[in-house]
Amino acid sequence: MKKFAVATHRKREIVDITDQVEGMLPEGSGICCLNVLHTTAALTTADLDPGTDLDMLDAFEAIMPKLHYRHPHNPEHVPDHILSSLIGTTLMLPAQEGSLVLGTWQRVILVELDGPRRRELTMEFLKSS
Repeated sequence: MKKFAVATHRKREIVDITDQVEGMLPEGSGICCLNVLHTTAALTTADLDPGTDLDMLDAFEAIMPKLHYRHPHNPEHVPDHILSSLIGTTLMLPAQEGSLVLGTWQRVILVELDGPRRRELTMEFLKSS
């Protein structure tokens, strides 16, 4: 298993990690398994046309209800935990000959929900037979 880090710079942001992940892929075909080791960040794929990252962040903000959260550590970041769970912290993608198999506009993104921070991720490559 490989570990790597991604630095974020704002409270909420979208970070394209596609090139970083592809740079660690071995030759051959298989499945790339990614995991972010935090409860206030997430992984997914997205189209990153200009402004799409901000549209996504606005949409995430809009779906979170304004509730009286009871998290004893810091109730202000409960929405960050909930969004991380909804979006997901793992991502599995096919890979072929050292490249991720993605759609034309798909990019692999880290969704920072409570930054800025240094986010730790793991990558495992399951080679197909």
